[in-house]
Amino acid sequence: MSRILLADDSPHAQRMGERILKDEGHEVITVSDGKVAMLRLEDAQPDLIIADISMPEVSGFELCEYVKRHGGTPVILTAGPVEAIDEAEVGRVRADGILRKPFEATVLLESIGRFVTGRGGGRMRPAAVPSRPAPPRSIAVIDVEQVRAAVTLALDAAMPSLVDQIAEKVVAVLSGPKKT
Repeated sequence: MSRILLADDSPHAQRMGERILKDEGHEVITVSDGKVAMLRLEDAQPDLIIADISMPEVSGFELCEYVKRHGGTPVILTAGPVEAIDEAEVGRVRADGILRKPFEATVLLESIGRFVTGRGGGRMRPAAVPSRPAPPRSIAVIDVEQVRAAVTLALDAAMPSLVDQIAEKVVAVLSGPKKT
């Protein structure tokens, strides 16, 4: 079993990532910002870090740069489905990969597969860390489930406002015509 530190300020992304990774037998430690992730590095001693590029306090880029200066644990950066990714910054911080959210199980597991082992496997780090890391591989899969998940996130964010608007209209109709 491998230990993975998942740093993301989105509770939805945390739940999705944690569920997929735990189902494969990984131990998952979730934190909601980069600053807490930095604090947890020593006690968690993760085999892999998955970090959102746009977290409050400390971004995924900053976290990756810190990790690479202090030991070099593999770091896969994540970004939202339409979020711009600065490829130059990804290379500068020496990220080991990029993954688009929402997480699709197969793509997530393929992305982490070269760094960790799943069900029943022992903790494992890459055998040799090259002096020059390979350029990060961008992974962008667009499928129906990914689009559905992105729409679900957008609806979740818009829902309170929509509920208020609909409730006001229903109350207005049920109350009858306005009297002046």
